[in-house]
Amino acid sequence: MLVKTFGASVFGVDAQIITVEVNVSQGINFYLVGLPDNAVKESQQRIESALKTNDYKWPGKKIVINMAPADIRKEGSAYDLALATGILAASNQIKANILEQFLIMGELSLDGSIQTIKGALPIAIQAREEGFKYIILPKQNAREAAVVDNLTVYGVENIKQVIDLLNQNSKLEPTIVHTRDEFFANIDHFPFDFSDVKGQENVKRALEIAAAGGHNIIMIGPPGAGKTMLAKRFPSIMPPLSLHEALETTKIHSVAGKLDKDTSLMTIRPFRSPHHTISDVALVGGGTYPQPGEISLAHNGVLFLDELPEFQRTVLEVMRQPLEDRKVNISRARFSVDYPASFMLVASMNPCPCGYYNHPEKECVCSPGVVQKYLNKISGPLLDRIDIHLEVIPVSFDKLNKKEESEKSADIRKRVIKARVIQSNRFAAEKSIYTNAQMPTKMLQIYCQLDSPSQALLKNAMNKLGLSARAYDRILKVSRTIADLENKENISHLHIAEAIQFRSLDRDNWVE
Repeated sequence: MLVKTFGASVFGVDAQIITVEVNVSQGINFYLVGLPDNAVKESQQRIESALKTNDYKWPGKKIVINMAPADIRKEGSAYDLALATGILAASNQIKANILEQFLIMGELSLDGSIQTIKGALPIAIQAREEGFKYIILPKQNAREAAVVDNLTVYGVENIKQVIDLLNQNSKLEPTIVHTRDEFFANIDHFPFDFSDVKGQENVKRALEIAAAGGHNIIMIGPPGAGKTMLAKRFPSIMPPLSLHEALETTKIHSVAGKLDKDTSLMTIRPFRSPHHTISDVALVGGGTYPQPGEISLAHNGVLFLDELPEFQRTVLEVMRQPLEDRKVNISRARFSVDYPASFMLVASMNPCPCGYYNHPEKECVCSPGVVQKYLNKISGPLLDRIDIHLEVIPVSFDKLNKKEESEKSADIRKRVIKARVIQSNRFAAEKSIYTNAQMPTKMLQIYCQLDSPSQALLKNAMNKLGLSARAYDRILKVSRTIADLENKENISHLHIAEAIQFRSLDRDNWVE
């Protein structure tokens, strides 16, 4: 008897339906075709053990299974449940009349219990688009898939529940998630808050500007100055995710298997902080079986690189194109896959190997040549993509000992949201530009026009401070954001003056 069941293969951050054709006929042997990898081929032993453990028979006949389309490589163990269901239906052990309405995915254990899978959300989205009414998934993935409306999601714990459901003998309740209610209920819950930080008002101001304009930022300061503490609180002042952004972000984390079993939809912007020993493939994505890298996991959120000069130079250089294009393309001989990577880069570093160059109290023991060599670990093209360079000075004892509470993240966030609304209106006609940081040079001439005092100030600063040519565009973009925060239509000399302060590493005399 020939029976068809349906599963799905995840490719990039999208899914494709896989038709599992099972034919049980006279004879012996087991044949599994359609470009399965070793994990799929090994499903025979898992399925056979699971069926026998639950008092069902492995057919003592010839079994031929084709996984179509046959030219796409099938990877992983998530097809076990679809294969087992097809075998049971083709051998008349369960009803096959409603199988075409179900998409079935799950990994089987030897006792018939079902293990979690990756990519449940994109699979559920594709199932709805292809017209399936029901989807059967491991219980751990059910809430993740239930985000998709117009699709009935059943979370199962073992193969017996699947068999009873298909035989219509089950009272298994579908998993229901009220997506919008849960999303808006958790959108403002953050583990860290800016009110915890004593002093550092100039750094908070710079981070507010960075969040408002989507600017990348690097903080330079000695150990213990608070760079990491401030960076961890940065997502709490960024604008909240839209429902579309949340769905897009959740898809990436679903494909990577990074979602908790109780998570249905990500409600706050991701914050990724990889260790400096990370490889370039782990950062941008790829591998034998391509997976999203850290820059894609930080999509719509923050990528924090602590101790930036300690990262391998090749690792930092592979970020240059994604920082501009906001996506990463993984190309292989037989295929190519795109992962979104629209993230904000927040980096921190010591000013020198000993950490105390320009420290107000401690003396630096590094020679000028060593300091310059340390800074040269970060290439000019990478610094070119970072708008704000900020020196972080240690907080004095008096400020640390003060009892009054600092400004809360929620208050800063309100100002950031207002500035983002101005930018949304400004770039409404543009398809791929949403913030000031994304403006090309042509747009700077339209939206960053300077009056005579501002032009004179910027010219004087570039000559006296030895600012590089690349600093010019960055100063204009940052000053445009500062003006937006103050709800000013035109950039003034005060905005230019503040923006000039944020180009420390471009000054010729920064290392003397």
